[in-house]
Amino acid sequence: MRPALVGVGVGPGDPDLVTVRAVRVLRDADVVVVPVADTGEEGRAERIVRAHAEREVRRLVFALTDGPRRDGAWDAAGAQVARAFAEGSRTVAFATIGDPNVYSTFTYLAATVRTLVPEVEVRTVPGITAMQALAAASGTVLVEGRESLALMPLTAGVDALRRALDAHDTVVAYKGGRVLPEVLEAVRDAGRLAGAVYGASLGLPDEDIRPAAGLDPGAAGPYLSALIVTPPRTGRGGRL
Repeated sequence: MRPALVGVGVGPGDPDLVTVRAVRVLRDADVVVVPVADTGEEGRAERIVRAHAEREVRRLVFALTDGPRRDGAWDAAGAQVARAFAEGSRTVAFATIGDPNVYSTFTYLAATVRTLVPEVEVRTVPGITAMQALAAASGTVLVEGRESLALMPLTAGVDALRRALDAHDTVVAYKGGRVLPEVLEAVRDAGRLAGAVYGASLGLPDEDIRPAAGLDPGAAGPYLSALIVTPPRTGRGGRL
């Protein structure tokens, strides 16, 4: 039996937004690992795992900075998983917020483990994304009919957001809290601020969901925030 590394999406933060399959994998895996920042505090993924499975959870440190420190953290995390396989574990589950195939640290872990354990089988369990959670909580229809959807991280820069606003019907921006004033300016310049929705701390007790037009235009927000900008719609079937 080949060793298996399974990326398990556990949603944006609310333990109720976890699939039955995700819970089963987290309970049945030989080892469960979670990402934590290099500051060491408990992360969202770990809290969600503990809400569903009474078991040991191992932490993998991922540096948020670029360069050698980040690469070293990836190498160390991969080595920990490879060690678990060498010690006899057949299935290692990596719990990650959102979905393991959408802007997830699982991508980097899987690439590293493949070089250390070439026979490893990599699988994923889909999770609810922040985009979906924000749309549901705010009553926002993401796309309909022939509308296009662009999803992008604001780490790509606000100019990239401006281009996306010009080219696509619905635009969803992640990780833009630190540059929120510039983000709001770009959306306003595109004439699309009305109807835009902002969300931060999704699924957590301090969840903040509100119309983007009501935000302080000069204040930054949390790094893990999301913004949905939808097109004007005239009525039922108007975009078919």
